[in-house]
Amino acid sequence: MLKKYGFVRVGAVTPELKVADTEFNSKEIIRQIEIAESNEIQILCFPELSITGYSCADLFYQDVLIENSIRVLKDILETTKKVNIIVIVGMPLRIENKLFNVAIVMQHGTILGVVPKTYIPNYEEFYEERWFTSGKDILQEKIKLLDNEVPFGTDLLFKDKENEDICFAIEICEDLWVVNPPSSNYALNGANIIFNLSASNNVLGKSEYRRDLIKIQSAKTISAYIYTSAGVNESTTDMVFSGQSMIYENGKLLREGKEFTFESNIIFTDIDTKRLINDRQRNISYMHSKDKNKAYRNIEIKIADNIKSLSREYSKTPFVPTDDKKKIKTCNEILNIQSYALARRLKSIPSQKVVIGISGGLDSCLAFLVAIKAYEILGLDKKGIIAITMPGFGTSNTTLKNAKELIEEYETTFKEIDIKHACEIHFEDIEQPKEKYDITYENAQARERTQILMDIANKEGGIVLGTGDLSELALGWCTYNGDHMSMYGINSGIPKTLIKYLIKYIADTSSNEYIRNTLYNILETPISPELLPSNDSKITQLTEKEVGPYLLNDFFLYHFFRYGATPEKILFITRETFKDEYSEEEIKEKLKQFIKRFFLQQFKRNCVPDGPKVGTVSLSPRGDLRMPSDATYNLWIRNLDIS
Repeated sequence: MLKKYGFVRVGAVTPELKVADTEFNSKEIIRQIEIAESNEIQILCFPELSITGYSCADLFYQDVLIENSIRVLKDILETTKKVNIIVIVGMPLRIENKLFNVAIVMQHGTILGVVPKTYIPNYEEFYEERWFTSGKDILQEKIKLLDNEVPFGTDLLFKDKENEDICFAIEICEDLWVVNPPSSNYALNGANIIFNLSASNNVLGKSEYRRDLIKIQSAKTISAYIYTSAGVNESTTDMVFSGQSMIYENGKLLREGKEFTFESNIIFTDIDTKRLINDRQRNISYMHSKDKNKAYRNIEIKIADNIKSLSREYSKTPFVPTDDKKKIKTCNEILNIQSYALARRLKSIPSQKVVIGISGGLDSCLAFLVAIKAYEILGLDKKGIIAITMPGFGTSNTTLKNAKELIEEYETTFKEIDIKHACEIHFEDIEQPKEKYDITYENAQARERTQILMDIANKEGGIVLGTGDLSELALGWCTYNGDHMSMYGINSGIPKTLIKYLIKYIADTSSNEYIRNTLYNILETPISPELLPSNDSKITQLTEKEVGPYLLNDFFLYHFFRYGATPEKILFITRETFKDEYSEEEIKEKLKQFIKRFFLQQFKRNCVPDGPKVGTVSLSPRGDLRMPSDATYNLWIRNLDIS
């Protein structure tokens, strides 16, 4: 099952409710528990005071309401014997002459713990201190509830006994709104899932504020945050409740429920706790703010390992922005990072000349467009961009035409240098048969091109702008001291899938029809090093046949490097994500190839040129990746083979 990968299915319910009708409310809670069971939800959370309703006001003084809350709690508890769910419900609970607003955590007919609300709002429309006591300064660690002693307090962490990396904690409504929410310390003491039982009313703009608040707290604590609030069935005497429910993971919204509905609303998804733990481990500053003055109690739980398939979706292109509304902003930000990085480098040299090899493919196209933007930023004459096409034995008419059209339309300096004759002389020098199409035949062309670029840069007093991208660095798909080398690697932080996205964005937004059509042609051109000859001058050497689809390789890279996921887990989520496109055998074969190449090609990454970090993944040996060149991949392959 999926718990070994760190997945936990959590749910949040805003139930249909009748104020002060504990019978009706408990039956609806039970009904929602049964629905959750059919969806294999492992932990299910209801809103604050969900057994009674939040808006009971002075009815909380009534013994009949408090006593019936306890009575129906028995019914809910009895229901949990039949399901594999940990259930969290809100209710009023009287303890030693004080009334507390609490969350009850239960499973298999047992109350695992009771967490009281810490911060009791008593301002503007809220009068909770009229009825409830804060749990902040309570002394007792246990209370008697339904004839059993149960843990009680704001120091409870619920930890899975089979996988200690899975740990959750609870705060209630206002607890989140204070300067230092309890969830901050819960997270620092091991909780990676936070549940918030809330009854937050709706006024203009408040839904968006709550969304931002939860997003930020989830990101700050590097945790999953499950929030569920009371709905419109609460009393509307003075307030209206919208029933907002959300599930965030490290600042990313995974699910959001429907607001303003009289019917019950349930949302659920799978939390990736291993991903959260990996992020915390990387962030060395994370644990520095831990409060050492407060001890926390671990409550042992056993989360059912009953999930058969994922309910969450992973983007097939994790490096590519998914929010179309922010497409313009995101693309411009990426292009600004690249172009201002280059502009700053040109200012510091100082130089007004850039030399770039243009192949007519994706990478050199983006590097060229970034150079254009950098020159616009600096107010430089674009003739300072020396764009060189260097046709070789495998250069197709298509790519050569694309390269020339792009250069001519932007009116940069253009040079065409055919490398075939120089390579043939070199083949004679090293006694390489020119009909032998091996690695020497291919790499000699790549190095000849780099030599030309370097020498022209020396002659012009400029720098060679590298075109190789992040995906190629990961796979080592570059010729050592050939296209591997430059004086500034402008694309080193951009993977292949994102390069295509950026070029399409530039094409879509270009007012120049000629440039737009050229860019579309480049996007449609197969990815190829074009180093092997072809009789009909068409592209026959396809990169993705050699290294595998970049769509898969970028997916592997993201989960392998960004989150340290095991090959077994990567295989699983890749299979789930691409089940309609690739078989498990194909994915496994390509993943093995990726792992081997990633390890074996580190020596190339250890001496790459400077280049700007753009996203969360960078393979620079000076920045994000310090890895020995001679590390073995055996453990990773074995992990994949046992899956």
